[in-house]
Amino acid sequence: MRFLKKFIIWLVVIIAAIVALLYIFNVDYLIKAVRVVYLNGKTTAFLDDYEYFDNRVVENGTGQPWATHADYNKVPATERLEDTHQKLGTVAYLVIKNDSIWHESYYDGYGKDSKTNSFSMAKSIVSAALFKAIMEGKIKGVDQKVSDFYPEYKEGYAAELTVGDLSSMATGLDWGEQYSSPFSVTTRAYFDDNLPQTVLDVKVTQEPGKEFVYVSGATELLAMVLTKATGQTLSEYVSDKFWKPMGAENPALWQLDEPNGIEKAYCCFASNARDFARFGKLFLHEGNWNGNQIIDSAYVNKMVTPRFPQSPQYGYGWWINQYLNKKMYYMRGHLGQFVIVVPQDNVIIVRLGHTKGLQTVQDPHSNDFYVYVDEAYKMMGMLKPDEGKGNSLQMTMEEAQKEE
Repeated sequence: MRFLKKFIIWLVVIIAAIVALLYIFNVDYLIKAVRVVYLNGKTTAFLDDYEYFDNRVVENGTGQPWATHADYNKVPATERLEDTHQKLGTVAYLVIKNDSIWHESYYDGYGKDSKTNSFSMAKSIVSAALFKAIMEGKIKGVDQKVSDFYPEYKEGYAAELTVGDLSSMATGLDWGEQYSSPFSVTTRAYFDDNLPQTVLDVKVTQEPGKEFVYVSGATELLAMVLTKATGQTLSEYVSDKFWKPMGAENPALWQLDEPNGIEKAYCCFASNARDFARFGKLFLHEGNWNGNQIIDSAYVNKMVTPRFPQSPQYGYGWWINQYLNKKMYYMRGHLGQFVIVVPQDNVIIVRLGHTKGLQTVQDPHSNDFYVYVDEAYKMMGMLKPDEGKGNSLQMTMEEAQKEE
């Protein structure tokens, strides 16, 4: 009994010392990271983690239900598609054809109204908000300097940083985009409070506007600019300019850094597959929603066109892929969230799930992208069973290692 008491006392002392050191070295956000992630049996941010953070509601208005295609769910998912869903933990998969839901599947207890974290799909939403603010004259254009809103950026390389650089990921920011490292700035941004200060502490160490380098801090700084420019929170602005006009059927949630704080804009917009798909429809129709021009078509085309020839995979907040002799552009989140738009065929593909497919250094587009596209096209009779890049690609690291 005496030994047990001593052990408990020492355990309490050790834990107290660790907590004290976390505060001393200004990494106390790790306490929240452990509580939210590891105590839930996870190793990274996860689909339902919005329940553990403060959120701001993105209000919806009058819902506009999707039309159901005459051939709704008449064609079963292919074996390859179902196998990929199982391996990667898909929770929602939609194919929308000619603005009507053609195929719809849900897994793991999720349904059409289930909210999940969008992760970096939110970046596409924030870039759309930027161009809406430009359209309204609240921001002068993509070349307006960030220093007009934050004087912290008036010197050195930072003085050249523009809002367009933020949207196109050409910032020169010294930001470490490591999701698994507990000490990276990305992890701090996800779990710490006072997110604006975290962003402002990151310096511009290279000349902006020269090359594409993907950093989440760019989108967060863009959201900070938008908040100043519009006089609204990001959630309010997106609600008024997009969510309500597009007839979202459910309110969304946007994670905050602290109570009544700022949105974690580079991620963490929680909604469902049908409502996420509305951004696909908006861009498919070049910014027009059932006769209402929400964003100028020229701005939509700019967002889905590469800014840099050497980085054809990215425009302004949207990923781009020339595949199957078609231009495809899409929203993407780090656990394999996709809203894929194929204008040539009037097709939108949405996938939400727990795990992203294998990402190789040879291709900026993850392997699962090709499977979600290929199998949808095979189901629609627009691709033969032996066609498509996805047939030969491995979905997981374990599969790839077995092949070696």
